Amino acid sequence: MRPAAAQMNRVLDRLAARYEIDRFVRRNGPDPFRILIGCVISLRTKDEVTYPATERLFARARTPAELVRLAPRTIGRLIYPAGFYNRKGRQIQEISRALLDSHAGRVPDSIEELLELPGVGRKTANLVVTLGFGKPGICVDTHVHRITNRLGWIRTRTPDATEAALRTVLPRRQWIPINETLVRHGQECCAPISPFCSRCPVESDCARRGVERSR
Repeated sequence: MRPAAAQMNRVLDRLAARYEIDRFVRRNGPDPFRILIGCVISLRTKDEVTYPATERLFARARTPAELVRLAPRTIGRLIYPAGFYNRKGRQIQEISRALLDSHAGRVPDSIEELLELPGVGRKTANLVVTLGFGKPGICVDTHVHRITNRLGWIRTRTPDATEAALRTVLPRRQWIPINETLVRHGQECCAPISPFCSRCPVESDCARRGVERSR
């Protein structure tokens, strides 16, 4: 049975009102390149580490042309202590070089072209096209995948399958904000194991699918 659009709007609007869900845009601005690199830095890294790391890097180099002139080890030092900082340093330089070689130094505005960049997956590609270009897309990470299944909106096994399923049921106006909304909810309340259901603002709308223990 397909979830009701009204219920999904109610849940996401209520959560958006509770959390500060525009932090990524406010901290990174509308520049697609900064959004792309900021997202790379953010993978497996907490927000309080990601934002200062991105600011340090862009204070030193703001364009692909400037970044390729930095050694990967230097990039890694600038973004430390982000997770896998040395690996991300190499990836950031490779992405910058690919943009210069294949896109005249500009970030492409399609998911397909973004996926051709070194190490860029669907989550990052969707984030760039939605926040950087204002195009429709659904950025799915582990939080979005887990919580939308827990709510009972979909039944999927992987984030890619979740993205495809949400494209068929999620109201279009929720496509862009759903990621930051559910990431914040996952970080602060809807934990992977033993979520805080007793303080959840949308507990009455949740199917609690897969929840064996809660607080």
